[in-house]
Amino acid sequence: MTPEQISPLFSRADGSYVFARWGRPIAPVVFGVEEATLQVVKGACEAVVTLAGHKMAETDPELGANLMVFFFRDWDELIETPNLDKLVPDLAVRVARLKAAGANQYRFFRFDDAGAIQAAFVFVRMDEALSAMPAEDLALAQMVQVILLWGDTAFAGRSPLALTPGGVTVLRPDIANVIRAAYDPVMPAVAADASHALRLAARVGRL
Repeated sequence: MTPEQISPLFSRADGSYVFARWGRPIAPVVFGVEEATLQVVKGACEAVVTLAGHKMAETDPELGANLMVFFFRDWDELIETPNLDKLVPDLAVRVARLKAAGANQYRFFRFDDAGAIQAAFVFVRMDEALSAMPAEDLALAQMVQVILLWGDTAFAGRSPLALTPGGVTVLRPDIANVIRAAYDPVMPAVAADASHALRLAARVGRL
């Protein structure tokens, strides 16, 4: 991938470049699914974390779990979830905005003092479109989108997933390579300059 292809993946609507990766092991917890689906989601998380060369943990020393994934039918269910408003600021305002937009998913990140990802909250409203997706595909898509702080429209026009000729859903190879390059130990955990895309492209070219 070229820098011109990578830069939009971490660009905001105002043109700013904002990149961050996890700065600590990921300790996930999943709400609103049955045991079988729970294992699918955790399996997808483990697969993406392994791809990145990052680490998972049973617990986070500060938060217990630092990746919380919620599946539900109606946005209002979040308002009724105890103490969630303490973890996600202005929760009621966010929910109202998401309802008005007809959104079916939302990700909220918290960052450490250095700017690396400290925690993430993934909210998935199981509307007709998402309910029609195989659980494995939905879980993989969500984990890919939370392993890095992607730009606002990184996957608006094209999914991070692709179908093989045999009909199997996989992570797009170009996106997989960007994730690997982003977690290269020599790369910074945080970047706010588009020159970072040049460094990512150089490492992708070596994969």
